[in-house]
Amino acid sequence: MLLTPDFWVFVAFLIFVGLVLYFRVPAMATKALDSRAERIQSELDEAQTLREEAQSLLAEYQRKRRDAESDAQEIVNQAQEEATRLRAETREQMNEMLRRREELAELKIAQAEQQAVADVRAAAADAAIAAAEHILAERLTGKQASAYNERSIEEIKQRLQ
Repeated sequence: MLLTPDFWVFVAFLIFVGLVLYFRVPAMATKALDSRAERIQSELDEAQTLREEAQSLLAEYQRKRRDAESDAQEIVNQAQEEATRLRAETREQMNEMLRRREELAELKIAQAEQQAVADVRAAAADAAIAAAEHILAERLTGKQASAYNERSIEEIKQRLQ
């Protein structure tokens, strides 16, 4: 039995197991596995923490996005209201300006009519004076002309007073 290969394999196996136990390989393996398990657990915990932080950041950014969208909508609404108000004000100002210009044009037209009437009257008066002068020059002579001039001067003096 000592010479059989199975016996020596068994002896070698026992020596191997003895050396493994002597050098505390199972304890080292257990310690290595435990440290690896602890490291994996810490990585899992860290991953869970990071996931929670990421979810809270996502929720915060979604809230900020909603707030920004509502702010943008509010700004758009205010801009539309302002544009409507400005359009109404501009329309009112333009109507007022057109009304003033129309009044000014009517006033200028009335002044031009008055000036035209005055010019026509002045021209008619000048024509009448020229005609009267011509007629008087032909009909009045000497003493009659002097008396007529004196009488006219007196009338002018009375009207000026």
